[in-house]
Amino acid sequence: MGTDVVRELGAALGRGEEAVTRLGADHHQLAVPDGGFTVDILGDPGTAHRVVHLLPGGGLNVAADFCTAQGRSLARFLTDRGYLAVGTTPSDRADQGLDGRRADLDRVVSAATAATALPYDLLGHSAGAALALATAAARTSAEGPHRVLVLDTTGPYDPSTDPELAARASALTDHFAQQLAAGVRTVDPGLKALVARAATDPTGPTALPRPTADAAPFTNLGLLHYALIHTRDLPGPANWIYHRGHSDGTYAFGPTPAEDRFTLTHAPLPVWQEAIGRLGGGLQSTALLRDLAAIWAGRTDVLRIDWAAIRADVVWVNTELGRGDHDFGPRLIREGGAAVDYRVVPGYGHGDIVWSATAERDVWRSLLPRP
Repeated sequence: MGTDVVRELGAALGRGEEAVTRLGADHHQLAVPDGGFTVDILGDPGTAHRVVHLLPGGGLNVAADFCTAQGRSLARFLTDRGYLAVGTTPSDRADQGLDGRRADLDRVVSAATAATALPYDLLGHSAGAALALATAAARTSAEGPHRVLVLDTTGPYDPSTDPELAARASALTDHFAQQLAAGVRTVDPGLKALVARAATDPTGPTALPRPTADAAPFTNLGLLHYALIHTRDLPGPANWIYHRGHSDGTYAFGPTPAEDRFTLTHAPLPVWQEAIGRLGGGLQSTALLRDLAAIWAGRTDVLRIDWAAIRADVVWVNTELGRGDHDFGPRLIREGGAAVDYRVVPGYGHGDIVWSATAERDVWRSLLPRP
């Protein structure tokens, strides 16, 4: 890999060679302690024709979101096509909201542009996609991104067609703001612990009863599958935002929990286990969740994104079972004059868009620039 580019990028971020870790022949990682974030650089700067900034979802990191797959990962799909992938794993500072993440990303984008002199795109998944859109709205000069690639995120709900969802998101904004005021800085979605229990004690009982007449508790492995497939049906302040869940699959209740039958359609369980296993604590920032809920509610008193200011071309791909078909955000961007390609992938859950064995065919090819 062009280590000169890595050194230059590190120097632009105030770091020396001692901060760089080599993870592979063309994969380096740079720690930026004063910002609390890390930067992964993948690909060959000598042959790359553009940069793509990879922005992971809430609670995820670059390795889990973009470098995990049954076959070729999304990061490798892009580097194989001439991209230099620069992935930023956000700070683990619990009080950091979306504006703080945007400030860190601005540092990385400016450093990468100075080091490579290449045009760049922003690609984000879930909360990372919201960050990409917020960054594009603020970077409206000629130095802004050429394209914004959005993977399964929720923009503002249309108050004329989805008033109940907008009101629910507004109440959620207030809930997280109250949690912050009470000193609650992080939220544990529980998935990391659930994956661990399913691996070490798959048949062990959980504390959650199945929605059956006998209300017998799920097994650990059963609950993991149910949580991935039917995320919306489980307790959690923001689970209602999913149309069904994180992953497409089937779950059939048997006479006893041990006789339940379940399977994942697109992203095999080992891929989910690998992705979750690559996380740190797996916690989510309450401040970030407050800001995301404010986006969904259109609460500009909490966080404002000037959608019409986005000048980059936008490819926005949602999933049918994840964030669903809500196109108000794409319409607001389009009204500002930017080109927007908006689509919804049928039969995909929220995580399938990055981890499905068929995502390269079903989704990723649509992210490439048109000839």
